[in-house]
Amino acid sequence: MFDETLFQDSRAGVPFVDILKKQGILPGIKVDTGLQPIDGTDGETATQGLDGLAERCQKYYQQGARFAKWRAVLRVDNEVLPSSTAILENAHGLARYAQICQANGLVPIVEPEVTLGEGDYSIERTAYISEKVNSHVFRLLNEYNVILEGILLKPNMILPGLDVPTPAPEEVARYTVRTMLRSVPGAVPGIHFLSGGMSEEEATLNLQALQAFGPTPWSLTFSYGRALQSSTLKTWSGKEENWDAAQERLVALAKANSEAQLGKYKGPHPSPGGERILQALRLGGAGK
Repeated sequence: MFDETLFQDSRAGVPFVDILKKQGILPGIKVDTGLQPIDGTDGETATQGLDGLAERCQKYYQQGARFAKWRAVLRVDNEVLPSSTAILENAHGLARYAQICQANGLVPIVEPEVTLGEGDYSIERTAYISEKVNSHVFRLLNEYNVILEGILLKPNMILPGLDVPTPAPEEVARYTVRTMLRSVPGAVPGIHFLSGGMSEEEATLNLQALQAFGPTPWSLTFSYGRALQSSTLKTWSGKEENWDAAQERLVALAKANSEAQLGKYKGPHPSPGGERILQALRLGGAGK
């Protein structure tokens, strides 16, 4: 949830937090305040929000939040990106955020996203950069005495640039599990992958493929945004008469990915085929 929605009520005057709790859902809160360009870099960014974070975490905990999210974004190319400056700046922010959250009762979701973007860089390049980023993040988490058993990791799956043909799920899974084994300590209880601009079906199939490479020291599951919401929002289209159909689509997508995280997904997918969400954004079609 965002700061605004954590404190909002339903039309009936019931706090959203209470509605979630009655459904057995623990509320979480996004605590970063967005991205800021890093001086001296080629448009790279660092995540903001450390100022006043302890006080905000206390307020969020009192409101009922029990975990938090902080997203760092690292861009990749074939040559120099991400820079060491960007990696270290974002690793520091993630580690301090996690330290502050744990000190105030919130479980930190640590999200170092090596973002899927334009270019023809290889899947090997993404794997190398992701290992490097994760290694710096965990070194600083240890420096700041963050309890690794008390965090969750939300990384990217290992994918090549958008100008490279979409790899098979088995290839994505092989590189992804290898990267995590090389760079994520076994003390971390769970790895919750972001969907990172994949199509809805691609995100499910890749998640399913990961399960064939176990057992692993951590659970491999999902924390998808657009891969759960994109077609749901299109179905809704802001119209009250579409509520039921949109809810059915969301439940079907959640069910497909729940089965995939157990290695039990058999299809058909509720949103078969489809363009990669980031490809649609490039062409101006996502969300329309």
